[in-house]
Amino acid sequence: MRDDDETESVPEHGAGGPPRWSTTEERWAAVELTIQMAIDRGEFDNLPGAGKPIEGLGTTNDPDWWIRRKIQTEDLTGLAPPAFQLRKESAEVEEILDAMWHESDVREYLKEFNKRVRHARMQLLGGPPVVTPLRDIDDDVRAWHERKRASTAAASAPSSPAPKRRLWWRRSRPSERSGAGD
Repeated sequence: MRDDDETESVPEHGAGGPPRWSTTEERWAAVELTIQMAIDRGEFDNLPGAGKPIEGLGTTNDPDWWIRRKIQTEDLTGLAPPAFQLRKESAEVEEILDAMWHESDVREYLKEFNKRVRHARMQLLGGPPVVTPLRDIDDDVRAWHERKRASTAAASAPSSPAPKRRLWWRRSRPSERSGAGD
């Protein structure tokens, strides 16, 4: 065996820089070799999820399934384009408003929401179009008042009385229940 045969696949280093591979096959071979050496050293042992299938793999044709799952599991927000964020927020606006106590807070939130919708519509950066409608502040405030009245009425309405529980020391003795007397 010649020494030249063993060194043919060794990359050339230029001025201390990264290795330069002449073909794609050499690059893949170097990557595979690096991975195999890491496996031999045990660097992939005891990783979380080792030996288990990846959840959801192959259940959908969505190429971005993994990033959607990461966003969901990490509860990340603010990553979507404004059109998507506003659409989602518009669907949840009643829940957001119901958490508020003062009409002034409700009005301020709705004004800010409409301002963000207008601003997103004026952006010419591309992406999906903003189809989220502007909120009618007076209608939303009226609906908020009605939901508040309904929830306070439900909370203050008398509920059906709970059945009286007999205390253990006032329960009748087994002999009294069966009708057997003294």
